[in-house]
Amino acid sequence: MLSVKEVIVVEGRYDKNTLSQVVDAVILETEGFGIFHDAQKQKLLRTMAERRGLIILTDPDGAGFVIRNHIKSCVPKEFLKQAYVPDIYGKEKRKARPSREGKLGVEGMRAEVLLEALRRAGATFDEAGTSSRGERVTKADLYRLGLSGGEGSALKRAELIRAMDLPEHISATALLDVINALMNREAFFNFFSHLGEPTQSVQSEEGPAVSH
Repeated sequence: MLSVKEVIVVEGRYDKNTLSQVVDAVILETEGFGIFHDAQKQKLLRTMAERRGLIILTDPDGAGFVIRNHIKSCVPKEFLKQAYVPDIYGKEKRKARPSREGKLGVEGMRAEVLLEALRRAGATFDEAGTSSRGERVTKADLYRLGLSGGEGSALKRAELIRAMDLPEHISATALLDVINALMNREAFFNFFSHLGEPTQSVQSEEGPAVSH
């Protein structure tokens, strides 16, 4: 599997699932039009674009171009690359009927079509794959470090997010993607070891603000 240096932005989780079977890359979702009113996600896209470069890969229908243009208005153009899939008419297997325009979205594209779209966009491929960048941080690593699934994990995660200058509401899953986009496992453990003990209260995952 080819590795792509840039962060790739798609519309939804089915697009992400399809693309993740084709390339090894950090893939972020706009959640459809959700990005229009999500200042935190817009900040995340700008941050990732400045650090790794950003490839926009939305559906070829009108809605996809509206989302694409909105991202272009949020992220400096020098950090952006545009990947376009062709107009292919049909229906994705999971859907009962075709989309309004009858075109396949990113999730319905064949692997070779997606790879060609990325190549034409100027994606930076690394045929050596992830091994050349070192080991990845895993969900198990986050758990062992107390960043997920345990008492006080939300507080520790908030401290890490602040230290990395990331949006405060980023999910644990998205945080893992971002960490792996910016550093390998060894570098992350070194970075984390230099963080101080959490001192501020944050909103817990279950409800009111807590501190430990």
